[in-house]
Amino acid sequence: MTYVASAGNPPLDPAGCIFCEALTAGDDRGALILRRAPLAFLILNKFPYASGHVMAVVTRHVGTFEEATSDELGQSMDLVQAAVRALRSAYHPDGFNLGANQGRVAGAGVLGHLHLHVVPRWNGDTNFMPVIGDTRVLPETLDTTYDRLTAALGA
Repeated sequence: MTYVASAGNPPLDPAGCIFCEALTAGDDRGALILRRAPLAFLILNKFPYASGHVMAVVTRHVGTFEEATSDELGQSMDLVQAAVRALRSAYHPDGFNLGANQGRVAGAGVLGHLHLHVVPRWNGDTNFMPVIGDTRVLPETLDTTYDRLTAALGA
């Protein structure tokens, strides 16, 4: 209990945040931003578990569901729906992993900026590779994925 009580909170400073940097880069393609809404945006994961791995991110730099407003969460979920539709159209996956990792212990790679993962999955895919072999298997480049998904999103 001493450890749990003393564990630090993620930094609230957006300086150095990959999502905040992507938003201000001035180059959505270079930053891999697929779509912007007023309160959230859709971005490709630079280190995907599968081709088409995207994230719906709350625009405001907040780290938890409790801090986000209902409108921010609603727009994030709207983008999750758009991503699922686009991925289904462009990649024809058999299913999806949808989720969020809130806190380092839960697997969050980016602390302090709330985001939801959308990962397309196929029967017989290589999802075990990152776990067992510390290897990711991707059949296409991020540029190709960006082009396919922007076309499917109608962006």
